[in-house]
Amino acid sequence: MASFKIIGGKKLKGDISPQGAKNEALQVLCATLLTKEEVKISNLPDIIDINKLIEILIKLGVKVKKLKKNSFSFTADDLDLSYLNTIDFIKKCKELRGSVMIIGPLISRFGSALMPRPGGDKIGRRRLDIHFKGIEQLGANFKYNDNKKIYYVHAKKLIGKDILLDEASVTGTANLIMSACLANGITQIYNAACEPYIQQLCKMINVMGGKISGIGSNLLKIDGVKKLGGCSHRILPDMIEIGSWIGLAAMTNSEIKIKNVSIENLGLIPRTFEKIGIKIIYENDDIIIPYQKNYEIESFIDGSIMTISDSPWPGFTPDLLSIILVIATQAKGSVLIHQKMFESRLFFTDKLIDMGAKIILCDPHRATVIGLNKLSKLKPTTMTSPDIRAGIALLIAALSADGESVIHNIEQIDRGYERIEERLIKIGANIKRIN
Repeated sequence: MASFKIIGGKKLKGDISPQGAKNEALQVLCATLLTKEEVKISNLPDIIDINKLIEILIKLGVKVKKLKKNSFSFTADDLDLSYLNTIDFIKKCKELRGSVMIIGPLISRFGSALMPRPGGDKIGRRRLDIHFKGIEQLGANFKYNDNKKIYYVHAKKLIGKDILLDEASVTGTANLIMSACLANGITQIYNAACEPYIQQLCKMINVMGGKISGIGSNLLKIDGVKKLGGCSHRILPDMIEIGSWIGLAAMTNSEIKIKNVSIENLGLIPRTFEKIGIKIIYENDDIIIPYQKNYEIESFIDGSIMTISDSPWPGFTPDLLSIILVIATQAKGSVLIHQKMFESRLFFTDKLIDMGAKIILCDPHRATVIGLNKLSKLKPTTMTSPDIRAGIALLIAALSADGESVIHNIEQIDRGYERIEERLIKIGANIKRIN
């Protein structure tokens, strides 16, 4: 197990470019299974979760070629579906929650699929009902083997249907889009997730010959086609990484330019950081976080304490609440962080409390942060990363703390952030990977 040793308290300065979006990459990689023709994808992040999914696709028989750095081609013209029944497939899928999106393309194109209960972050329950019940409405049959913990799905032919989702699940919406794009007839998905990454998936399928309308709204209309062709697709910059660098600049009193961020696809992210008092300067498609000695949390118009919570797009993403919580510890003022969507994501706050943060964990979903206005900086410590997003939040905290900190289990951070220590060193961070 690898660890990071960090000497914190240093100001950083320079330019940093966000990697390709992990969550979009997981979706579009699965979509390469929808056609036997070549699909080229660029700006793929070189991170553990993406490499694990590519490895699954290769074992499944997809021909994968590296075209250049972060660019690959995928040709799924001769799949070995017997691999689905192997112990190796089951093991790899259990390590990667995004693998659940393989079901949609396989049931759509081949009429059968299976999937173990997927793994991923330990951040609370993330139900699969949206995936399975939606695909069942299209005509598939599901069976669950409780002994093997495996879901089996079969369908002679999927038929278009009007589907109302219980919740706007991103991966559930993606699976249904990929299931319906080759079904007979028209499918309408209401209460669909409409994140930029879902929009990207829809646009990619349309370039492949699909017929999807309502892109960007929560009502998608999918007119099934007989087959899809190849395409070239470029992945958006990762909005979660962009938010991470905003938080890093604020916590370390640094000036950082984040380049090529696709501002129009950031939604409420910049505005939410501004609520904490972070100044953001827009320059073409870059954003600059200038040096700030202090930053102050806004209050509501009636003077009540600011509350920042997560919600489905276009609301604020839950993946950045941990970053907001960390930077609030050094702001002037107080804020209530309300994590609605996952019940275990705030448990990492005990590490911040050990570092001197003033945080009241109200319950598994809510934490009140009393900002120290940088009068009392966080103290260095030794800690363990519980998941990707908490891991990056703890790394930011360590980079702001004067002295040496150690973070164990950094494989969790590597799952979502490409060559992170190398990129941070370039802007002045003192960080070293150790075994």
